[in-house]
Amino acid sequence: MATYEFTVSVRTQYLPEQSDPERTNFVFTYSITIKNTGTVPAQLISRHWVITDANNHVEEVRGLGVVGHQPLLQPNEQFEYTSGTALQTQQGSMTGEYFCVAEDGHQFEVKIPEFVLSLPRTLH
Repeated sequence: MATYEFTVSVRTQYLPEQSDPERTNFVFTYSITIKNTGTVPAQLISRHWVITDANNHVEEVRGLGVVGHQPLLQPNEQFEYTSGTALQTQQGSMTGEYFCVAEDGHQFEVKIPEFVLSLPRTLH
């Protein structure tokens, strides 16, 4: 029986050298690992992000692929990439989904679990 599943893990980092706190500009990177944990080869086609800062300002981003790639992942294969975003607050969060198409034509979405963007030592 075919299963269609990717797992997503995230690591984040604050970039003080690219940030300007006096102008309320805080830059973060996020490194994502996407692993095909299903039984059918599948390709990541597009992404949808919901980025929320500490003032509840929401920005949505949609686009094809990730960092210029639309990786085709075999079962147990993974793809890692790093991207970034800027917030007007010291903390925020991101969540979203990837739209994927399996080799057999089945379409499915992969939920990206919400993760926090925060300056070091600012969360309690």
